[in-house]
Amino acid sequence: MGLDTAWAVAFLHAAALSMAEHRDELIALDRAIGDSDHGENMDRGFEAVVAKLGDTPPESPAAALKLTAMVLMSKVGGAAGPLYGTAFLRAATALGETADVGPDVLVSALQAALDGVVARGKAEAGDKTMVDAWIPAVAAARDAATAGEPAAAVLAAAASAAAAGAAATEPMLARKGRASYLGERSVGHRDPGAQSSALLLLAAAQAASQQDSHAGSPESPR
Repeated sequence: MGLDTAWAVAFLHAAALSMAEHRDELIALDRAIGDSDHGENMDRGFEAVVAKLGDTPPESPAAALKLTAMVLMSKVGGAAGPLYGTAFLRAATALGETADVGPDVLVSALQAALDGVVARGKAEAGDKTMVDAWIPAVAAARDAATAGEPAAAVLAAAASAAAAGAAATEPMLARKGRASYLGERSVGHRDPGAQSSALLLLAAAQAASQQDSHAGSPESPR
């Protein structure tokens, strides 16, 4: 069984909770090498996403991701709004009308999200950006899907790789964005966009795991 609209909605609610919980952490990371607003912007953006989901319940996973893209582009300032907006929009396009997202389609959506971020931000591996979380995430997801793992396991692999990728940005010298102006002073700090990317993929994986566990539970007695 793949991932359905209920998963997409649960993922976005979990993402909003995660952005609220990690708001101060993301602010601190961005204060070190950016302009201090990443945590506040992400928290505000996903709070608006949840509000919009309540007003306009999506009818497909793609519709949920497209709604998210539109809200983030309009509500999130700085570079994060356009980058995440593009990622969610490209992922939604890759999903198309699919109501039951299986491993291969999921990998295509993750790849499309990464491609959107790269096209928008012009960053490459090693530039100390969110791309450094997304590249290993997509690679791990593809490996899991190729190995025959279900969609939930594919997302779990992506989330784990993204977390490692975010951590790996700490010793990097920033070559893109505001952090690049710091030169050597950017070394020793984790990229906030890579960290928020890892948190979002973890939220997606957790929502998928919960869907799997509910699907496997016996029906309650009537």
